[in-house]
Amino acid sequence: MKKRLRFNLLRDEHGASLVETALVLPVFLLLLFGAVDFGRALYLQIEIAGAAHAGAMYGARNPTDTTGMSTVATDDAPNVPNLSVSTPTYGCECAIANSTYVANCPASSQPSCSTSNLVYLVKVTVTGTYTPLFPWPGIPHSISFSSSASMRSAGS
Repeated sequence: MKKRLRFNLLRDEHGASLVETALVLPVFLLLLFGAVDFGRALYLQIEIAGAAHAGAMYGARNPTDTTGMSTVATDDAPNVPNLSVSTPTYGCECAIANSTYVANCPASSQPSCSTSNLVYLVKVTVTGTYTPLFPWPGIPHSISFSSSASMRSAGS
């Protein structure tokens, strides 16, 4: 009788779901937290790119107002930690590929554009720091994201 009871206990499926849940739950939580952290990093990168674009759009209308470009870029991403805007530049280059960008575009150093037009540009670079919620193996404690945007502007 005792042999039969032991054999029935081995075949009994009570608690099998609990064991399966205990095995699968850590993997599921790891995937869930990884997706959340990845989503936060992606959101931060999108916010930084949007801030650079907003600063460049403002600069296209007000090319000499570099303080305004920085302010607009900063105001566009208020939730980004450690957001910094490098000094926006206003310059010019020829409208052909691989031409040299000249900051501030003074008349004495404007590029000679014999086969194309002179194009005036503003450039804004925004940087922010991302810190993961959890310390993941192989991923640094903080990651710096940067984005630049340039846009044509009216001439000087």
